[in-house]
Amino acid sequence: MPRRTATMLASTLMLIALLCAGVLIRVPYAEMSPGPTVNTLGDHDGEPVLQISGHKTYPADGHLNMTTVRVTSADYRMNLVEAVYGWLAHDSKIVPHDTLYPDGKTEQQSTQENAEEFSQSQESAKVAALKELGVPVKSWMIVSTVVKDSPAEGKLHAGDVIKAVDGTEIKQPSDVAKMVTKHKPGQNVVFTVVPAKDQAAAEKAHRTATRTENITIRTAASADSGAKRAVVGISAGTDHTFPFTIDIKLADVGGPSAGLMFALGIYDKLTPGDLTGGRFVAGTGTIDDDGTVGPIGGIQMKTVGARAKGAQYFLTPADNCAAAAKDTPGGLTLVKVKTIGDALDALKDIRAGDTAALPKCTAKG
Repeated sequence: MPRRTATMLASTLMLIALLCAGVLIRVPYAEMSPGPTVNTLGDHDGEPVLQISGHKTYPADGHLNMTTVRVTSADYRMNLVEAVYGWLAHDSKIVPHDTLYPDGKTEQQSTQENAEEFSQSQESAKVAALKELGVPVKSWMIVSTVVKDSPAEGKLHAGDVIKAVDGTEIKQPSDVAKMVTKHKPGQNVVFTVVPAKDQAAAEKAHRTATRTENITIRTAASADSGAKRAVVGISAGTDHTFPFTIDIKLADVGGPSAGLMFALGIYDKLTPGDLTGGRFVAGTGTIDDDGTVGPIGGIQMKTVGARAKGAQYFLTPADNCAAAAKDTPGGLTLVKVKTIGDALDALKDIRAGDTAALPKCTAKG
């Protein structure tokens, strides 16, 4: 066999062997890519995303699109070829598997956590939008979850309204932990609560529940390594009563990052005129009850997905601006926002066509 032919054959066989090895070798990475983007002002799967009853609403044109990121499942282990392809691709990102699923978290656990965050983001979006409109919203602190086999199990229940701890009024969820950790493990702490069943009955009767119970719980030591912090085994949260009904219908989406766009969609539906002036605006960002916009993950995947759908402007959390600006899709303007008020101001400029006034993201933030 001629030397040249033999060399080519050997090279071909080596290439085949390397490709086979690349397919068989599993690597500890996962892939992020652009996910669906949905107009909060429009329909999804045949029904409006935002459904409001009990209050006057107004037609809203244009787009206020929330954006998502698609990720590989917790159980999937990509091969070396897929990882290399993802590293070279413009519209995907390869990250360590533990970044998406830390501490061996299963896909079921991740899905549950994302669902809870998504639900909370919807509540905060409603509160933020209504506060911006000057509509009063009643809020109170509740028991969100009770840890199995904890001191609180059987004594406190999810949905119980927490009025006070050791006689001190609770005004925000973090107050609960502060009061409990003033104790040493093994000491008693007294919760003043309205049981969930009584609160539900009161809401049904359109009145405020006033019957409270004092429940004494003996604290235990935190399971944290080396910690001697007192705990009772609950997490506290916030619940609200709204003056009219706001439903957000969007399945198969998780996480808190749609909060800002939901809040803007609600605001648009409850006010005359169009926030966007008919333009295609997309965005992302968590939101709290006070309207503060927080950072999210996968910002570059979201901008790519938004532009692919036709977005002209992208409302970007200030803390994500630097990362987003490193690789901005052509034709997309990144607008920096820190609050829902910032977003509304930016939309006013967009409606007016005054794009020079927009606070744009740069590589420095």
